[in-house]
Amino acid sequence: MAQQTKRKRKRKHRGTQGGSVSRASNRRPRNRDEARAQARRSSELRRHQAPTWRSAFNRALIMSVILFLLMAFVVGQPIAASASISVVMIAIYTPMGYYLERFLHGRRMAAEQKARNAQRAEPTGRKRG
Repeated sequence: MAQQTKRKRKRKHRGTQGGSVSRASNRRPRNRDEARAQARRSSELRRHQAPTWRSAFNRALIMSVILFLLMAFVVGQPIAASASISVVMIAIYTPMGYYLERFLHGRRMAAEQKARNAQRAEPTGRKRG
């Protein structure tokens, strides 16, 4: 078996056919501090996103599956009855969850705006005289 003459790549092929290589900010963090900062930024972005009907539906779907499993296997209800109650619960949980999330999101945004306004109105702390 012949020995390999060319050194293997340690990184993936990067760049486009035109030769440009983007320096995206979503690269892999180099150390723990960068990873923490990146996680903090992404959680802030998620916090500022308004709730959607899709997220409310997904949450309702998860809850109704849990309810179905509990009713069918723990309580011992018939499968058809458990399924029908789960479908009804999806119809109830979806709008309820959406409007609750919308309310909480509005409160959170108002509190952050109030904190920003208070921070701007705060005097610099220097005394004249």
